Amino acid sequence: MSSPSDCRYSDSHEWFRHDGDTVTIGITPHAAAELTDVTFVELRPAGTNLGAGDAIGEVESVKTTSDIYSVVAGEIVEINDHAVQDPALLNNDPQGDGWLVKVRTADAGPLETLMDASAYDEKYGT
Repeated sequence: MSSPSDCRYSDSHEWFRHDGDTVTIGITPHAAAELTDVTFVELRPAGTNLGAGDAIGEVESVKTTSDIYSVVAGEIVEINDHAVQDPALLNNDPQGDGWLVKVRTADAGPLETLMDASAYDEKYGT
């Protein structure tokens, strides 16, 4: 399955969807598969100000716990409570209903340094 072309992708397997002044962040299907069964999601609350490179939260699975990072600075304006309440969403629909946070940013430029879908798919074989 090809990665959605409307996202940018990090080497740490986060995806970023830019829409206006908001960037939606989640984990890729590759990350979800590597984690296996996601059992717990903890996100920083709405209203949190982030610097580029700051963690938005963490995802715990039966194998490991992983921090999830933002490449853009801004304010978390929404968290996905459904993913917190039902962590399996990250395994079942990581780039749809399993999104994690929305960040309002004044500078989406760092997204341009990330991989597009074809580069991500080529590198990680999704």
